[in-house]
Amino acid sequence: MSKYILRLDDAAERMDIKKWNRVEILLDKYNIKPLVGVIPNCQDPMMKEYPIDSSFWNKVNKWENKGWIIALHGYNHVYSTNEGGINPVNKRSEFAGISLEQQKEKIRSGVKIFRENGHDPQVFFAPSHTFDENTIKALKEDSNIRIISDTVANKSYQQYGMTFVPQQSGQVRKLPFHLVTFCYHPNTMNEQDFFLLERFLTQNNKKFVNFPTEQSARKMSVYDRLLRKMYFARRN
Repeated sequence: MSKYILRLDDAAERMDIKKWNRVEILLDKYNIKPLVGVIPNCQDPMMKEYPIDSSFWNKVNKWENKGWIIALHGYNHVYSTNEGGINPVNKRSEFAGISLEQQKEKIRSGVKIFRENGHDPQVFFAPSHTFDENTIKALKEDSNIRIISDTVANKSYQQYGMTFVPQQSGQVRKLPFHLVTFCYHPNTMNEQDFFLLERFLTQNNKKFVNFPTEQSARKMSVYDRLLRKMYFARRN
C-alpha cells in the first residue's frame, strides 16, 4: 500500500497569501503536515506581483511549530541554464550547469538567511527539480543538509552521501510507488486543484505520513531504476 507525502513549493516573502492560508486550513483539517520549500532570497519575476509579507518568517516559525518540515528551496529561484542535471524533469535550472563555487555561494547565502531567521535547514530541493553533482557537493560542504526531496524511485534511498526522498507527481493520484510525494505550488493553484486535492484527502488522509528526516541506508534497486527509466521515457 502506498504512503503519501505532500510537498508545497515556493513559499517566500512574496507569495499569494490567500492561497497559502487556504492550503494551510485544508491541511490542518485533515492533519496533514507537509514539506515546505522556502525561497530565501526570491527574485523570480513571476512572483514580484505579490506584495512583501513582513510577517513571512513568523509564518515559517508557526509552520515549523506545527510539525511542518521547512526546506531550502534554492536561493533566488532564477533560472540561469537550460540544463536538466541528474534529475532532468525540466530543461531549466538555477543550479545544474553552473560552477561548484557559484553553487556553494548560493547554498551558503541561503543557509545564512535561514539561520538569521532561526532555522537550520536539513532538507533541500531545487527549483524545477534540477540539480547536478556540484549541487550535492555544495550542500555537503556548506550546509548540514543531507536530505533531498526529488528524483524518481519506489522509496527513499542513499546515493552520493545523501538521502533522496522521491518526488513523482505534481497532483494527487494513485501511483505504483511505495512512497509518493505530491508536489503543489499554492501560488498557482486554481479552484479545480483545491477541489481535487480535498477530495483525495477526504478519501486517503490516513495514508499521508510526515516527511522523513532520518537518513536512509537503502541503495537504489533494479526496480527503482526501471521506474525511473519508465518515468522519463513517458515524460519525454
